[in-house]
Amino acid sequence: MKDFCKRLALVLLFVFVRSSAALNLSSIANPAAAAAVAAEHHHQKSISRSNDDDDADQRRRRTLIQDQEQEWGRQEDDQQQRDRSCRSTGNPIDDCWRCDPHWHSHRKRLADCAIGFGKNTIGGRDGDFYTVTDSSDDPVNPRPGSLRYGAIQDRPLWIIFARDMTIVLSQELIVNSHKTIDGRGHAVRIAYGGCLTVQYVRNVIVHGIGIHSCRRTGPAMVRSSPGHVGWRTVSDGDGISIFGSRDVWIDHCFLADCADGLIDAIMGSTGITISNNYFRDHNKVMLLGHSDSYTLDKMMQVTIAFNHFGEGLVQRMPRCRYGYFHIVNNHYTHWRMYAIGGSANPTINSQGNRFVAPADVNSKQVTKREFAGERSWMKWNWRSEGDSYINGAYFRPSGAGSAAVYAKASSLPARPAALVPAMTAFAGPLNCRHHVSC
Repeated sequence: MKDFCKRLALVLLFVFVRSSAALNLSSIANPAAAAAVAAEHHHQKSISRSNDDDDADQRRRRTLIQDQEQEWGRQEDDQQQRDRSCRSTGNPIDDCWRCDPHWHSHRKRLADCAIGFGKNTIGGRDGDFYTVTDSSDDPVNPRPGSLRYGAIQDRPLWIIFARDMTIVLSQELIVNSHKTIDGRGHAVRIAYGGCLTVQYVRNVIVHGIGIHSCRRTGPAMVRSSPGHVGWRTVSDGDGISIFGSRDVWIDHCFLADCADGLIDAIMGSTGITISNNYFRDHNKVMLLGHSDSYTLDKMMQVTIAFNHFGEGLVQRMPRCRYGYFHIVNNHYTHWRMYAIGGSANPTINSQGNRFVAPADVNSKQVTKREFAGERSWMKWNWRSEGDSYINGAYFRPSGAGSAAVYAKASSLPARPAALVPAMTAFAGPLNCRHHVSC
């Protein structure tokens, strides 16, 4: 009996050793998987230690990240299907570059694809490439390799990223002139801190970046160029704040859940195109125009094209003051109050959009005029041409509709609204990989 017990113990010991070795070999053979398991274990322990409020906040953040990853992963894995999908949308920006399987070698070709009022934007096309290798941030003395270090330089730069990264900015990042921030090829997020400020500069492209959970920062000292550090008051917490700037193009970005607006353009900014972006989970989405008393915004021209305004949005898609606004071939699938609003007599040219009204019978109207009586706003030039209205949505036009006026609010030919779902199907950051079309 003793011999039998000894033999049984030896067998069990042998099985245990073999199993442990297999596990160790599996970890060695696939260190990424092991690291992922360890990271997940650590993550679960962290959640268990948090209180109920922290749990809710982390769940919301994880939901945003997971949803954004789904947007990054929408392209088919089969290259033939991917090539077919990029050629069939009729989206002129994507048709310009997306089907090139060697896009990573021809990144600067993107600068030739801008449309609308921001069509002259070339970003950092005429400069060198700068690779972000460091996700850390120092607002006064940024380290070489960090995003801030590249974005504040006085010379043109085309900024790319070495790997997937989430950048938490301790203060707002003041982007200098002649810059492209190009997130293609990696999952790049700017989140949970300050976000982007484009102030009194020109020629800025932001492409393929996830921007969400932006918070107010400051007051603090912040460097805006190699030779200047200045005092900044408390920021609004916009995802992208465009202030007194021109020739700005925001394309294929994901924007959600910021302290103020997702994109605001004010103080005489003009020559702007906002295209192919995916917006969700936010109240005041987009403000174009500083105030009803700031008449320099009468020169503002903005194109809003091929965007998807999605889940959890409330209002301001956009809200306009003064200026000329071409809203063309966008997909509006959610709003709670209204989609397009304004005050101070802006000219709004809505063409070829698809509006899907919410179930609430009080929120079917696409448009909203503010701070003016009907006798006044009926003179404002707001028109709808070729738009599609679903589930009871409707647009209240106004104004005399002179061709000369709308010429200033026309920036590209509108395509039929029936094509909008296809043209906006890839809104947000694309899942670009080397040697494969995006």
